[in-house]
Formats: sequence, structure tokens, C-alpha cells
Amino acid sequence: MADPATYRPAPGSIPEGPGVYRFRDADGRVIYVGKAKSLRARLSSYFQDLHNLHPRTQTMVTTGASVEWTVVTTEVEALQLEYSWIKEFDPRFNVKYRDDKSYPWLAVTVGDTYPRVMVGRGPKRKGVRYFGPYAHAWAIRETVDLLLRVFPMRSCSNGVFKRSQQIGRPCLLGYIGKCAAPCVGRVDADEHRQIVDDFCSFMAGNTGAYLKRLEGEMREASAAMEYEKAARLRDDIGALQRALEKNAVVLGDATDADVVAVAEDPLEAAVQIFHVRGGRIRGQRGWVADKVDDAATGDLVERLLQQLYAEGDEVPREVLVPELPSDADALAEWLSGLRGSRVDLRVPQRGDKKSLLDTVARNAGQALTLHKTRRASDLTTRNRALEELQVALDLPTAPLRIECIDVSNLQGTEIVASMVVFEDGLPRKNEYRRFVIRGTEGQNDVAAMYETVSRRFRRYLDERSESPDLDFPDGDREPGLVDPETGRPRKFAYAPGLLVVDGGPPQVAAAQRALDQLGIDDVPVCGLAKRLEEVWLPSQDDPVILPRTSEGLYLLQRVRDEAHRFAIRHHRQRRSKSMTESTLDGIPGLGEVRRKALLKHFGSLRKLRGATVEEVAAVPGLGRRTAEVVVSALGTEQSGGGRPRVNTATGEILDDASEKGE
Repeated sequence: MADPATYRPAPGSIPEGPGVYRFRDADGRVIYVGKAKSLRARLSSYFQDLHNLHPRTQTMVTTGASVEWTVVTTEVEALQLEYSWIKEFDPRFNVKYRDDKSYPWLAVTVGDTYPRVMVGRGPKRKGVRYFGPYAHAWAIRETVDLLLRVFPMRSCSNGVFKRSQQIGRPCLLGYIGKCAAPCVGRVDADEHRQIVDDFCSFMAGNTGAYLKRLEGEMREASAAMEYEKAARLRDDIGALQRALEKNAVVLGDATDADVVAVAEDPLEAAVQIFHVRGGRIRGQRGWVADKVDDAATGDLVERLLQQLYAEGDEVPREVLVPELPSDADALAEWLSGLRGSRVDLRVPQRGDKKSLLDTVARNAGQALTLHKTRRASDLTTRNRALEELQVALDLPTAPLRIECIDVSNLQGTEIVASMVVFEDGLPRKNEYRRFVIRGTEGQNDVAAMYETVSRRFRRYLDERSESPDLDFPDGDREPGLVDPETGRPRKFAYAPGLLVVDGGPPQVAAAQRALDQLGIDDVPVCGLAKRLEEVWLPSQDDPVILPRTSEGLYLLQRVRDEAHRFAIRHHRQRRSKSMTESTLDGIPGLGEVRRKALLKHFGSLRKLRGATVEEVAAVPGLGRRTAEVVVSALGTEQSGGGRPRVNTATGEILDDASEKGE
């Protein structure tokens, strides 16, 4: 591990202008490429106290052995050079979006004498017009099959075309009317070119004018009593409409745009892109990439667009993104250079485009969730994760049962904690437990963690000692683990192979102190810090840094996130109940029994506020007079007038006039 101070550039030697820099390791390999508006400011930020750097940045600068830079004139030049170097050197510390497959294109060989329509993959070629990409090749073939009825252009290979020319007979498509058969001279090159131009215009989004033209021709044929021609045109219109149904209309102004969304967690990012051409979704693609640094969403978007369009994707007029990168103007200028005209890079704020971006974002979130589910359900992956945790945390055995504790509160109020259980890498939701923290005042997560761990393992000791002499003939359960009356496992009778707490060294120390005071020395403890994904062990000054591709780290993150979700849910339930009870608490005539009866009958305070006096009076145990007080009190509070004044002797609602005796 190198000391960054050994290769730090001399003071004043780094230029202040824009440029691109490269970190190299001891073997001369490029490990990171970056760009900056000011090289001096950016590079100086790497050579500071290591404790102030992000752990992944620490790893990068300590792996490096030298740094070099190239000064450029503009930020656009820096953007281009950065991408070129990333493609050339493939640095290990740069994020790489690797598509999980190649997406098919609908291609028309407009450079040929007799252009051909086909489905293709891979890089683009000159003299070919592309539409897409699309998610599935079969979807393109179905669409083309429908369109060839209306646009009977050539779709056969060069070999079939030449053979038909030699024998003087068209292929099957020529006989069934799905090819104009230029191979045998039914149409000449100019007539076939017109068919191709109409096809390309239709695929480019100019559908309305063409459909109107066909409808006009159909009406004219019908008026002239050319019913066969009118029927054929009617069928052509139906075929085009069925083809259009395969492309959902999303925007009504013939917009050409790529809509990009990113769903991310600290380890991975799921990307979804909708290609909108002519106001219609012409293609969708997406993949999941590992995050190798702590880049913000805007930086992820920038790197994605660099790789997407520099590798040959068609640049549309608009690119809609969830967040603009820091140098959005330079990126937009670079995209405009690739397209040859202005490209609008922006975040939609309202309207149809904002709705579409939200849809793409939901798709990205679902893709990330599905990826996690598939990854978690794989038995081999789960086994590898448990083995990695055993080795990394120096555990005596693989932690087949993992428990995680998280604390949730709102500014020190309604403090709760959750305990989730994973066995063999999968959640056991029937083992989840919730805690209400009562012995802690204020926002003290450390004290709350200590109380939770103490209560959980005190119950563990109590339940194991209640029936130590129980014997089970099958021998598959330990004495004391099962309730003799119900035959079910006791709630806290099993000890985890690993106890995970949400937090850093203070929370870990609190959990370990609770175990030590209870005399439990066979339960290992670790903490997972949320922001930096560091794994902390008791009595250790430095965290355990698991590789970002580690299945063990991924499992710990899933356990931590599930505990956080469960704690947040519990906290919100208690906060909602507390707010409801406090609202009803000051209404005369409502004791605890009547409050519970009202909430049970109406289900929520919102529904109770909307109820009439008769509906409230129908609740068992409430009379009409009390119902009037309740409705008046809630109505006054809802209107913003504060809690009503009530005559405590009669229960009558007092307004300002009655209070003054007027």
C-alpha cells in the first residue's frame, strides 16, 4: 500500500485550467481516469488526510503510485478525452455500465440499390438507417410482418435475391403480396425506393399523415365502386393500426427523446432507458451495474450518457434525466456535436414528460428489486455470502442465523427498535420482533441500542432457563427451545450466529457491552455503517472493508435495509396512533374505552372527521350528546380554529359570544 505523499505533485506544478488526469499503480497500469474544471483544485483534494477521504477513494489513492494530467481548452474537450481514456485503459476504479445483452435494431439498408429491411444487432454501419433499439427481436419481426403488407419492400437476403433474379421467380413473399418483387422486375428501383421511403417515414413517426392518405384513398375507391381496392386499403389501415398498438403513444408532439432513470443503492445502480421516437416508445433497455465509487446520481447519469452515445447510439433531440450532472452544459454541447444539431439535456418538471420519467424510474426500481431478489434466492450465492462473512469477520462457523437491530425515532420521540432474522441468507419474517424503547430520553441511539440488545438477550437467557430438562425423543431440538404447552419455538430462545447493528463504533460498543453484562460471550457482533458501508467490530479502531462485489457485503446490506424498513414501519404506526389519541384526548366525555371504540368503528381519524352526528352516535357506548361534542370538536380543529372551548359541566361547545355572555 503506497503513501500518497510519496507521489504528490509539487506545490504550484498543477495547472488551474480544465483537463483530464490519470492515476497509475506501481506497475504503470491506469487505475482511474477523471476530468476537472480546475485540475489543481481536484487533484489537491486527493492528497489530504486519508481519514477525510471516502474509503473507496482511500483505496484508490493508496493503490496508485503516480498521477499525470493533460490540459485541454474547454470542458467539452475534457469530456471527450476522459471517455477516450476510459475506453482505452478500462480503469478498475471507474464505474462501468455493462449491458447484459445486445439489443436488436430495425435496420434498412438505404445505401443499396434495392434497400432491404432486417433485424440486426451490434455496431452501426454506414449506409444503413436504424430504428430502435427494441427490447425483443420477435417484437420487431411481428411489426415488420404487419408493415410489409402495406410497404412491400425487400426483406430477403442477398443470396435469395440473386437466386430469384437468376431463375426469374420471386420468393414466397412475392407471391403472397409482402414483397413488390424487384428481383423479377415487377417494380423498378425508383418505385421500390418510394416504398422504402414511405416505410422509413412511417417508422420515424409520421404515421398520422400516411393513415389519413390511405383513408382518403379508401373513400375514393368506395365512391368509385372499386370495392376490392377499398377493402384492400381498409385491411392495410387495420394492419398499420395493429402495428401502432405495439408502440404505446406517450407524447403527442412527435417528440424524439431518450428518457433515462437510475435506481440505486450503495452497491448497485439499475439503469432504464426508454427510446421515444415520433412520440412513441420505440424501444426499452436496461441493466444493473456495480457501483465502484461514491458518485452522485448526476455523475452516474453523465458516465452513462458518455458510454451510451459514444458507442454508437443515435442521439435524439432531447435527453430527459432524473438529475443533471455538475457540468451539464459541457455534456449537452458534446451531445450536440455528436448529433450535429442542438440537444436539450434537462430534467422535466411537469406534464407528460415528467410522468414518463416517473414511469421509467418505477421500471428502474422494479429492475433493481428483481435483481436483488434473484441474487438473494440463489443457493450458491447465499452459501458464498455466508462463507465470505465467516472469513472476513473471523467467525468460528458460518452465520446461518443473522439478527439485525435498528433504532428509529423522530427527534427523540416515539423511539422504537426492530429485530429482523435471516436464516440461510433468507428472511424469517415470523421471527421478526419489535421493541418500544421507554428507558431512554432524547435522541440517544446508543442508549436505545443498549436497551434493545439487553432486553432481547435477557429474554433469551430467561426462556432457555425456564425448562432446561425438557427432552425431545427425535433429538432435533435443544431443551428449553420449545414451549411445552403450545409446542411452538419460544420467541427469543435461539441465539444468532451473528448480531448486526445498524451503526458504527458507538452502536457496536453498546451492543457488546450489553452482551458482556449478561455474561454472553458466544454471540459475535458487528455494525454496518449506512453511509460508507463499513463493517465495524468491537474493540477495533479500523473497519473491515469488504470488496464492493462481495456477496457477504450484499447480504449484510439486505439485512440492514430490512431492519431499517421494519423499524420505520413500526415508528410510523406508533406516531400515527399517538397523534390520533392526542387529538381525541382533550374532548370531554371521551375516555380510553370510547376513544378505542371510535377508532375501531371508523378505522382512522380522517374518516371520523368526515362522519355526521348520527354516524358517531351509532357507535356502541356513545350517545347523541357526546357525538355532537365529538363532531363539533373535530370540525373546529380541522377548520384551524384550535381546540374548542367546552363547558365542563354540561359538555356544551362555547363560542366567543357565549363565553362573553353576549
